[in-house]
Amino acid sequence: MYSSAEILKSVNNYLANLPYERRPKGLYEPIEYVLSMGGKRVRPVLMLLAYNMYKDDPESILSSACALETYHNYTLLHDDLMDKADIRRGHETVHKKWNANTAILSGDTMLVLAYERMAKCPAAKLGDVLALFTETALEIGEGQQYDMEFENRDDVKEAEYIEMIRLKTSVLLACAVKMGAILADAPAGDADNLYKFGEQIGLAFQLQDDFLDVYGDPAVFGKAIGGDITSNKKTFMLINAFNHATPGQRAELGRWVAARDFDAGEKIAAVTRIYNEIGIDRMAKDKIEQYFAQSKRYLDRVCLPTERKRELEAYTNEMMNRKK
Repeated sequence: MYSSAEILKSVNNYLANLPYERRPKGLYEPIEYVLSMGGKRVRPVLMLLAYNMYKDDPESILSSACALETYHNYTLLHDDLMDKADIRRGHETVHKKWNANTAILSGDTMLVLAYERMAKCPAAKLGDVLALFTETALEIGEGQQYDMEFENRDDVKEAEYIEMIRLKTSVLLACAVKMGAILADAPAGDADNLYKFGEQIGLAFQLQDDFLDVYGDPAVFGKAIGGDITSNKKTFMLINAFNHATPGQRAELGRWVAARDFDAGEKIAAVTRIYNEIGIDRMAKDKIEQYFAQSKRYLDRVCLPTERKRELEAYTNEMMNRKK
């Protein structure tokens, strides 16, 4: 079996050597640029680790695995445009380096390339693979729409937020591990349990991201903390703060959310203090642990020897910054 580090190296090598021979160059250059910017490559690595639990030739499905990475980066390209973000992974975003129209058109082309790369899987599996991929892509769009709509609401409930991040984030991780299982001829029950495993990991992963944006160490987190607070992003933290606040706390939160002229450090400190008073940090940690523990239970149901599952489990532990 391959280690996650070996699989990541294979993914990066494959992406780096993809040819872009079609023209015009101005359409494909931004795509090559985006895919060269690095990143954790979580989705293709998960897919290949899942496949490798059953078969020892994960390199045979690199095209399909990298299709997921192509698709994921397509969503980021459009997200950056919608969010007016200037920097992604330490580099200028496509709409900043080129322009908005290029970002739209190159993003659309990345979606098509993702399907082209996915379709290079074995013909016998093509129907199942494309059905799963298409359903996942539709769900991600639905999650993105919910996320946009939540920004204009002040009554979002925790259950609505969880469903939104399930659609926007979790289903692509779930798709990755299930697709790896499908391509490896895994039993249907294993493929379904792996899907649920990925879904729960995705929920824990996103909630941890919410938590770290408030309580993380910038040196470890990789970016300045408090961005979700200053932008009034509807996260698990803010939603539960409004839902559990006293009238006084809710009024203060409301004033900070409504403020248009403020000192960022002061706002971050004030909102974090309210979170601490309510106990939002503990609520978030408990919810993260709940989803992470549930993911373990689904992985336990996969009918393979423990040693065949060890690398996938170790990788997801690493994703969650866990030692065990």
